Amino acid sequence: MICREPSLKSWVLRSTRHRNILKCVTSCSTTDTERNELKALVYQFMANGSLERWLHPKQHNGTPNRTLSLRLRICIAVDVASALDYLHNELTPSLMHCDLKPSNILLDYDMTARIGDFGSAKFLSPVLGSLEHLISFRGTIGYMAPEYGMGCQISAGGDVYSFGVILLELLTGKRPTDDMFVDGLSLCKFCQSMFPDRVAEILDPHVAHEEHQRCEEVDAEAWMQRYIVPLVALGLSCTVESPNDRPGMKDVYAKLSVIRSSFLERRDD
Repeated sequence: MICREPSLKSWVLRSTRHRNILKCVTSCSTTDTERNELKALVYQFMANGSLERWLHPKQHNGTPNRTLSLRLRICIAVDVASALDYLHNELTPSLMHCDLKPSNILLDYDMTARIGDFGSAKFLSPVLGSLEHLISFRGTIGYMAPEYGMGCQISAGGDVYSFGVILLELLTGKRPTDDMFVDGLSLCKFCQSMFPDRVAEILDPHVAHEEHQRCEEVDAEAWMQRYIVPLVALGLSCTVESPNDRPGMKDVYAKLSVIRSSFLERRDD
């Protein structure tokens, strides 16, 4: 995979070592047909493609009709949260991805998720806020935080919002741009309207069927309360209107890790 990246971000990403960030193998420089200089990064091959193609195979010609288990969906969410926590809290200055969506989340041979495509990423100063002008920012409809549409400054809360949308998409199997979301209804509002008593009705049918097939002896209501309700609650908390009221990615990652550990322990029983 070859992608163009701004030079400073290229340097940061080439020196970054994190299991959930797409690894840069090398870089190259050449010229295009008009003799303009082209600099590019070469990334490692990701055998299982994008999360987008796994969640919505029918929308991509030639893509096998595959489904993700709930275990994999939870693990993918943890992987992405880990990467964002690193970008927001470990790098100096912090790096905001600014265009997080399923097509930018890639899966390797072992289905480990890695964030890629940092073409829209912005550095953040803890004192000054965004170091780059918002006028150059372009997000993706459905995943872009609402405050960006009003010209607000880039912040970590924008990535948190995008992550929350993806978490709800992992659970429901519905894109935020699904045809059902009209007349003011959104994926977030749809999930909120069903929370907490009717969360079973929003769950992706593939996940619901798989879990009921494997665990017929388990109390379905207890299963919902232990795993699905906390996951939906976390997705909703990440997508609240005000960026100041959203949790930080460190807290999100910690909560998801607890849910994953509990889920995997149950599967080993």
